[in-house]
Amino acid sequence: MKQEELQAIASQLKHPTGEKGIEMGNMMNETNINMTHHSIQNLHITAGNTILELGHGNAGHVAFIFEQAENIKYYGLEMSELMFQEARQINRNFVSQKQAFFSIYDGNTIPFQEASFDKIFTVNTIYFWQEPEKLLSEIYRVLKPKGILCITFAEESFMKQLPFTQFEFELYSTEKAEELIAKSEFKIINKETLTEKVKSKTGELVDRAFTTLVLEK
Repeated sequence: MKQEELQAIASQLKHPTGEKGIEMGNMMNETNINMTHHSIQNLHITAGNTILELGHGNAGHVAFIFEQAENIKYYGLEMSELMFQEARQINRNFVSQKQAFFSIYDGNTIPFQEASFDKIFTVNTIYFWQEPEKLLSEIYRVLKPKGILCITFAEESFMKQLPFTQFEFELYSTEKAEELIAKSEFKIINKETLTEKVKSKTGELVDRAFTTLVLEK
């Protein structure tokens, strides 16, 4: 692939737009579903929880969240206008029943009051954080005391094999992510790295290692 094509893929993954963006949203939802479920399961959602997700993409996984417990509320923040619209459309029943709420944000400032959420999670967004330390302190602010944050990401060892990650991506190994978290007020209470088989862009099965870090306020 040419540089421009690779750059275009990187930029669609970061901020899906247009028709290609809808395809990208569907593809990301499918490819990342195991990672997303792993992140959600590590939240240990209980009845009455209020949950926030950063960078939900098309949010095809939200129904799975509502299967976890009774009487929960889900809030999703997304930088892509297109993914915001797609997520609202796909989850229109939850939206109309005032169980799911979607909003646009700038990727840096979380537009909620402090101690608003019991659980927060984010899957495959850490690569795109513009100011990681600042965003972590924002997440810390909106989380309730003893609240849980799950950060799930594909390991650098896998990601650096993908030609488009040289653009716009900041890759993380578990160690590098732990170093970042050490600069915040969070404490890591659990971490798990799993390997799964995923289809590569050329259709063959490859091993992808991904990690979920479970943090507590």
